[in-house]
Amino acid sequence: MAAPFTGAMRQLKAAFRRAFAGAHHHGGTFEGATGGPRAPKSLNGPINPEVMRSLHILRGRSRAAAFDNPWCKNGVGGWVAELVGDGITASPTVLDAASRKAILAYWAAWCQSCDADGRTNWIGIQESVVRALAVDGEAFLQVIRDENGLKLRLIPAEQVYERLTANLPDGGYIVQGIEFAPDGTRRAYHILPIVPTALYATYMEPVRVPASDIIHVVHPLAAGQVRGLPWLSAALIPANEVDQLVDALTVNAKVASMLAGFLVDQSGNGEPIAGNQIGDVLESGLEPGTLTRLPPGYDVRFSTPQQATSGIETVKLSLQAVAAALEMPVFIVTGDLSGANYSSLRAGLMPFRRTASQRHNAVLVPQFLTPVWREVITFGVLSGALDLPGFETDPAYLAVRWLAPKPFQVDPLKSVQADTAEIAAGLKSRRQAVAERGRDVSDLDAEIAHDNAEAAALGLSFTDPATPTQES
Repeated sequence: MAAPFTGAMRQLKAAFRRAFAGAHHHGGTFEGATGGPRAPKSLNGPINPEVMRSLHILRGRSRAAAFDNPWCKNGVGGWVAELVGDGITASPTVLDAASRKAILAYWAAWCQSCDADGRTNWIGIQESVVRALAVDGEAFLQVIRDENGLKLRLIPAEQVYERLTANLPDGGYIVQGIEFAPDGTRRAYHILPIVPTALYATYMEPVRVPASDIIHVVHPLAAGQVRGLPWLSAALIPANEVDQLVDALTVNAKVASMLAGFLVDQSGNGEPIAGNQIGDVLESGLEPGTLTRLPPGYDVRFSTPQQATSGIETVKLSLQAVAAALEMPVFIVTGDLSGANYSSLRAGLMPFRRTASQRHNAVLVPQFLTPVWREVITFGVLSGALDLPGFETDPAYLAVRWLAPKPFQVDPLKSVQADTAEIAAGLKSRRQAVAERGRDVSDLDAEIAHDNAEAAALGLSFTDPATPTQES
């Protein structure tokens, strides 16, 4: 019997080797390049065709998640709060005090009237751009120049005709609605003339808008990528799974909370009971301290549904996956600080804020903030509203630093002490410290001098800001 059994085993092993030969050896030496059911997904072509196939679906699902899924909604709000907060502040680097004052005054006035629709201000536009990046993967702003000044209008991402891809006779080309010159520079955007109040989509030919009138903000994930992918993309599946799991656990808890009783005929003869004894038992209900007499041969049993305790740990693990996909600490996604302390909060926030600083300097500053600044200052000079001698030959007028909002601190005193120490050590200027709080140092100094002069005229001395004293 040994020989037939050994022969059968050899045949079985050979069959397994043939079945899984491709899984273990196809694709190369590295395990990640092998095939089989455990192999990871793979992009089948260049980045732009892959984006073209998936963008419409991803954007729609991302918008639905940002509206209805609490975890994704919190994640989008976390990115907007971290990158924009109370507003990203412009700090021109021109040294001439008079020119700087004129630039800041013109800029401040523009910030209050920059929205072409008249619904918000410059901080609101910053918020809209970052929210569009998180939900849609990109943001488009139209620059409008007319007799009313320079205005900005946010354009929905789908309005830039992403189905238009073609080669042009002069060697240029169009990729998903964005036109490039033969040397690769952007020269136009093809935008559908959709009326914002339209209830139903109708087909209209896209309008070619020069690139100088459109600001496109995108965080590319690959070289040559033209259109952006939603920041929520990697979180969509785990967020949907945890949403369904929470619903299931909620229903389970509701069922487990219900007390149901059953009358059991122990005799098993099924004979009817005289009178309405069973009805009396069923209708009487349960009251504390009561004794109810059952008909002969009957017993009462209660349902004992089991609580799905293991699902709680699964929810926590799934929420960690959602937070990892959003590149932020899990407590920002969930709002749960029950297991956190000062050290863990700080440790969780540090890499998130480093990532936010990277997005600020690598995406928002070069693609959005600085182009808008240059457009506004140039328009002010050309329109005569801003007088800057030698503007045409001096690029210093357009130089600017963008200071992200200073994060709120659990202990504000330590934050002030840290700023004071950096200023005293020459590591930071007062101008930068004040700008991080959304103010200009010149305005702050003028305000302090004005307050001091008024206090002195009234004979007041504020040695302690909380305790004014009257001088005799």
